[in-house]
Amino acid sequence: MTTEKIRELIARMTLEEKASMCSGADFWHTEAIERLGIPASMVSDGPHGLRKQDQEGDHLGVNDSIKAVCFPAGCGTAASFNRELLTSMGATLGNECQAEGISVILGPAVNIKRSPLCGRNFEYYSEDPYVATEMAGALIKGIQSKNVGTSIKHFLANNQETRRQSSESRVDERTLHEIYLAAFEGAIKKQKPWTVMCSYNRINGFYAAQNHKYLTETLRDRWGFDGYVVSDWGAVNNRVEDLKAGLDLEMPTSLGANDKLIVEAVQNGTLEESVVDTAVERILNIIFRYEENRDKNAAWDKDEDHEMARKVAEETIVLLKNDGLLPLNENDDIAFIGKYAEAPRYQGGGSSHINSHKVTSAMDVVSGKSNIVYARGYNDDEDKTDETLLAEAVEAAKKAKVAVIFAGLPDAFESEGFDRTHMSMPNCQNELIEKVAAVQPNTVVVLHNGSPVEMPWIDKVKGVVEAYLGGQAVGGAVCDILFGKVNPSAKLPETFPLKLEDNPSYLFYFGEGDTVEYREGIFVGYRYYDKKKMDVLFPFGYGLSYTTFEYSNLTVDKENLKDTDTLTVSVNITNTGKMAGKEVVQLYVADKESTVIRPVKELRDFAKVDLAPGETKTVTFTLDKRAFAYYNVQIHDWHVETGEFEILIGKSSRDIVLRKTVTVESTVKIPMVYTTDTTVGDVMKDPRAWEIVKPLFANGMFGEGSEANVGDAAAEAISEEMMEAMLKYMPLRGPVSFHGGVSMADVQKYVDQLNALDS
Repeated sequence: MTTEKIRELIARMTLEEKASMCSGADFWHTEAIERLGIPASMVSDGPHGLRKQDQEGDHLGVNDSIKAVCFPAGCGTAASFNRELLTSMGATLGNECQAEGISVILGPAVNIKRSPLCGRNFEYYSEDPYVATEMAGALIKGIQSKNVGTSIKHFLANNQETRRQSSESRVDERTLHEIYLAAFEGAIKKQKPWTVMCSYNRINGFYAAQNHKYLTETLRDRWGFDGYVVSDWGAVNNRVEDLKAGLDLEMPTSLGANDKLIVEAVQNGTLEESVVDTAVERILNIIFRYEENRDKNAAWDKDEDHEMARKVAEETIVLLKNDGLLPLNENDDIAFIGKYAEAPRYQGGGSSHINSHKVTSAMDVVSGKSNIVYARGYNDDEDKTDETLLAEAVEAAKKAKVAVIFAGLPDAFESEGFDRTHMSMPNCQNELIEKVAAVQPNTVVVLHNGSPVEMPWIDKVKGVVEAYLGGQAVGGAVCDILFGKVNPSAKLPETFPLKLEDNPSYLFYFGEGDTVEYREGIFVGYRYYDKKKMDVLFPFGYGLSYTTFEYSNLTVDKENLKDTDTLTVSVNITNTGKMAGKEVVQLYVADKESTVIRPVKELRDFAKVDLAPGETKTVTFTLDKRAFAYYNVQIHDWHVETGEFEILIGKSSRDIVLRKTVTVESTVKIPMVYTTDTTVGDVMKDPRAWEIVKPLFANGMFGEGSEANVGDAAAEAISEEMMEAMLKYMPLRGPVSFHGGVSMADVQKYVDQLNALDS
């Protein structure tokens, strides 16, 4: 429907009807106005699967939803580093939505993994904003290719579950733009999701739902978002002020209470009716975009989509350790140990919980193979060692050639609604791994978890396979990896620290009361660990393969460029092993010398390349200004400092194999703002400025006869280096204290001349 026709509809609405359109009709539907031909529109949870409920539904996954297909969670799909794969997965989800009459699926979730403790980390993609926004964009592209909307969430700085409906995230401007906004920015600008979901929390004093700075000034005015903003379920705190800020749709229904407040505000003059009209127009735009592109013949085959889920899962499994044991020979005597071999933990709890139409476990895959035995090993309803189960597992491991332990985090350890308090797996599972590894040197651990865990047993096992929360087909995917039918190709989208205390947010994560300070600033994840030169368990971007890759011939199309230019980077990748495989090529950029504090390097692009044995392919990247820029709070924009930058090609953040230096020239000059507190050293950086203020220091640093003023003994103790340092760090007002012939008024005249240099 055209904008003109939508506006005609709005003109025919009563004020009460307009207000009703700004909140849900029930838990999952927008309001219908039958007399004007406006239908109700249904939305549904589902970052990684369709959780369609009836109108008596809930937002925490307590009640049943329709049978559907559970794909790998965001923690896993991000590990694929495969945009095309996520677009295909998105198209499958979009088709399911069309078949079920869903106009908007509530996802993807892109919040940064600030800490391993966040209860919803399993839904989120990465500690790195570029990975988060690229993978989210790929999923959005796929879903919306089927004319179904997405709702990228949770906007903004929503990084914990503790006090999530009242906490305040205090984040500085640069950190917000470089880390937390950046996770949304690329996906919104490039893929244009139909909706954005605002979070519960406050950001620097204002609730997300009431934050005009981000809902309007950033989201719409700067990024060009043209859909509607919907509240997280129950995130509305002040309906009228929220509407003014840019929150269009409140979900779920307030049963008319907030609609009445909107009407009253218009009638008493505290709310312009045009604000309501704009919100309704945005909502109707999306409703009719779906209705006019509704595929009423759409159908979905759950078994076919299950196989798609398996294909996705195969690329989300990260091989973390392999001492030559993997892949296994499926004809060897093998013990599968652990409850998750039979009943895998394949998804998280809460609003994303899918009522899976079937689940394939590892034991389902090997069923009928007499050479593979099973021992339960543990229960996960409580963290308590069952001595009988433990003994059975140890005995099974002794008799086998290889033991594969399926372990991880139970639902009680990570879910929406609460945060973890530690990074440990259940003690009973750690004990099981220790006891089995003590009797069976050929032990492999398969992990089912949505966030990093500590691994006290890492040196005692020969293999570790990170399966993350791999969806309902995870058992088949894991077996494909274990037995070498699929070559592992995933990489970690997050750092696994050695221990929780190493995490940069450790001291401040839960905050004090409702206040959470992001004191680590831009140093999230590998940005922190690399800057600190800190040992980690597994670095960001890390993952092994059953084949080997060689990188060569790194080239750039120019070695000198302006920040308005683009840089083309090419590198050759060769599969030097005997098995076909996929490699994730990672491009980082390092500012070699900066006047601002920056990370050692930052991921600026990546590509996944599929190679047959002996095959070579050239991977090409294009970098623009943002690849070299930091967010400058003086100009409130992205800025590149003139200087040298290294282009780094790596297999992980800690394994850089090729590098090349380029020089970037800034086309934006940021004028220096001088004050009486500006140091002499800072003035000297500009020869013109130094010439202006030289007269202030013409008679020596402290004025004429300064050595005599401090005494002979003191004068002898003052070295030339000390004098230079004292001058360098002396503020321009210094001569007032040390030379009676200079007043503050005199100094201010010099300061005024300095500030006029570039005016």
